[in-house]
Amino acid sequence: MDLDIQKLIFEFLGGLGIFLFGIKYMGDGLQNTAGDRLRDILDRFTSNPFMGVLAGIIVTILIQSSSGTTVLTVGLVNAGFMTLRQAIGVIMGANIGTTVTAFIIGIDIGEYALPIIAVGTLMIFFFSSKRVKNIGQIIFGFGALFYGLELMGEGMKPLRSLQAFQDLTVSMSEHGVLGVVIGTLFTVIVQSSSATIGILQELYSQGSLTLDAALPVLFGDNIGTTITAVLAAIGASVAARRAALTHVIFNLIGTTLFLLLLIPFRAYVDFLTTWLGLGPKMQIAFAHGSFNIVNTLIQVWFIGALAYIVTKIIPGDDGVIEYKAKHLDPIFLERSPAVALGQAKMEVMRMADYAKNALTESFEYLDTNNKKSAEKAYQYEEAINNLDQRITDYLVKLSSYTLSAHDSEQHSILMDSVRDIERIGDHMENIVELVDYQLTHKVIISEKAKADLEEMFQLTMSTIDEAFHAMENNDKEKARKVVKMEDAIDKMERTLRKQHILRLNEGKCSGAAGIVFVDIISNLERIGDHAVNIAEYVLGEEE
Repeated sequence: MDLDIQKLIFEFLGGLGIFLFGIKYMGDGLQNTAGDRLRDILDRFTSNPFMGVLAGIIVTILIQSSSGTTVLTVGLVNAGFMTLRQAIGVIMGANIGTTVTAFIIGIDIGEYALPIIAVGTLMIFFFSSKRVKNIGQIIFGFGALFYGLELMGEGMKPLRSLQAFQDLTVSMSEHGVLGVVIGTLFTVIVQSSSATIGILQELYSQGSLTLDAALPVLFGDNIGTTITAVLAAIGASVAARRAALTHVIFNLIGTTLFLLLLIPFRAYVDFLTTWLGLGPKMQIAFAHGSFNIVNTLIQVWFIGALAYIVTKIIPGDDGVIEYKAKHLDPIFLERSPAVALGQAKMEVMRMADYAKNALTESFEYLDTNNKKSAEKAYQYEEAINNLDQRITDYLVKLSSYTLSAHDSEQHSILMDSVRDIERIGDHMENIVELVDYQLTHKVIISEKAKADLEEMFQLTMSTIDEAFHAMENNDKEKARKVVKMEDAIDKMERTLRKQHILRLNEGKCSGAAGIVFVDIISNLERIGDHAVNIAEYVLGEEE
């Protein structure tokens, strides 16, 4: 039999491309249908390891990608929405959720792939409803997945006649580690364990691989899929890198265990095949599902140990910004409104610290052009927005309870101050965006302009620091000091504007640099306005 190499390569690569597109398109459709609930699922339902596993399963089924769930989890850990222990449970669940794709492939409805694609296309192009279009996208992706598999299958059929391929499968049967390495490398290249499992199901159903050769490759696929999380964690926080490493260790331990128990595991798969009457593709699907479920059931009890190991391997402060409120316990609302007010104040001060840190990071970005400072600033801004919502909700609930005159006054100060702190975060974000503009358009800011910005920044930081201290301690003396400092900020802004116009006229500064400079000092002046607002809340009717 003559082997047409070009036809083999074209059909395989084309089929792989359509398969990956189908998986992605179907996942996007499911994600669009689910809306913003994915992040909420991960955020809310990770109170304990078992709930974390369940959340990981659900989200992975919805987006049809364990890598996607793991990357999302790494992002949430990086942002402070999730602890390392919670993330480990989600990652374990993602490994189970991804097996659903293998079961879908196991149904083997490839001959209906084109009609399914046609139905999806009709729904996408001939209906105006967004929901119908999303469902059409899911159906189209589902059909594309099977059509891609069919093409790959056709391309791979001639491999059975190749002596080199036959020798390789014999070696894989005799040396399980070789199969693991092949599965790992191929998944690293393709960046999708679903694709490599699908190819494995196709080869096994054609008789190109024995079960002894297929199982180690399946184990290796699970190791290879961890590369996406590893790549997502590069340059991320210590906590995010630890979460990615946990994913690698989890699958390495599982693969080692199953390699050692390969003979009994093969016997178990044979028993399932006979008992349930499984076809070849479904046989691999059940093997894949069993591997991940058993691996999770074994290791879920050792989440604490896994967290300890990765903490030792990757030492250092995790640098996580905690988005969630720490002090807003609803139990205090009814039992002791005065204590609840104190708790709210502690949370407001956390929010104020985040605003100061955010502003520091934004100016660090201006000074060093280090992207990490920008990312940190954006994380603080997200945390500020989240705390703004949580604190405001808590204070609104608190207002329905009886408060003393003094506490009622403090309640009003906190309600008003939260809004101003949130606005300080917005102006900080504006500064980061201006630096982004400067870097993108290669705008050069003169050393004199930088020195002026630094001076105004220091004055602004001192002003908000005094304002926050005044709020925390109800210190009217500091509040009066803030009013004077804000006057100094206003005067400095006017002076710097005039100096900038002189530099512009003398040709020492470009127009683009002027836009960045003027907008930054304008944002700093507005931050000063919000600081003085807070001071005036403290002063009350006094001035």
